[in-house]
Amino acid sequence: MKRLFDLLVSSVVLLLFAPVLGSALLLVWLQDGRDPFYRATRVARGGGDFTMLKIRSMVIGADKSGVNSTANGDRRITALGRFIRRWKLDEISQFINVLRGDMSVVGPRPNTREWGTELYTAEEMRLLELRPGITDLASIVFSDEGAILEGAAHADELYNQVIRPWKSRLGLLYRDRRSVMLDSEIVVLTAVAIVNRPAALVWVRRILRRLGADETLISTCRRETLRPPDGVPPGGREVFRLSAAGQQEAGDQPA
Repeated sequence: MKRLFDLLVSSVVLLLFAPVLGSALLLVWLQDGRDPFYRATRVARGGGDFTMLKIRSMVIGADKSGVNSTANGDRRITALGRFIRRWKLDEISQFINVLRGDMSVVGPRPNTREWGTELYTAEEMRLLELRPGITDLASIVFSDEGAILEGAAHADELYNQVIRPWKSRLGLLYRDRRSVMLDSEIVVLTAVAIVNRPAALVWVRRILRRLGADETLISTCRRETLRPPDGVPPGGREVFRLSAAGQQEAGDQPA
């Protein structure tokens, strides 16, 4: 049923938004005369790799900078790219990945290997049992991820401290309680979040209560505060951080 849902939704979206997708690709190409697609290597279900298609919102070669997390003030983002990101236009092309079977409409967002799944605890590795998705509850709660990371000296480090732990908890809750009805609700909620994020966050909290989430997670999804000391990755001992030499410490390894 989930695969049928994916095929139906992705076909409808690509048909309805074909003019938008085509226009965005043309504008990106006119901007610098380069490939308007960004082909990103991401970790697939089961731990392999797949190529995720996105409308390019950054300069050519941005992925070679060694930084995976993207803050709002990231200089790699083009002027047109800021508009594309604001309205989530770069996600439309990922419905092609859904048709291919690489991704699902709803599921944990696809992650990189470096500074991504390589840091997963044993508990977080259960996320790789699912096809990565275009949207999920975490995508709604942390739709302002770029603003959280803005100004950070090391965006990847901050991401792993205050965003990854909660995203992983939301992803694991979805893994254990997923259904086509929940997928349908998340798709509608994603559209609501683009135009009215506060209303979407209220809806998310209702879903979490219905799914039996703990109060700490529900409170975090209010997005009033984000406290790193509380953000221990599922299965980890302490908050992720870097040593003075810039190397990963072992604090977030499985307990």
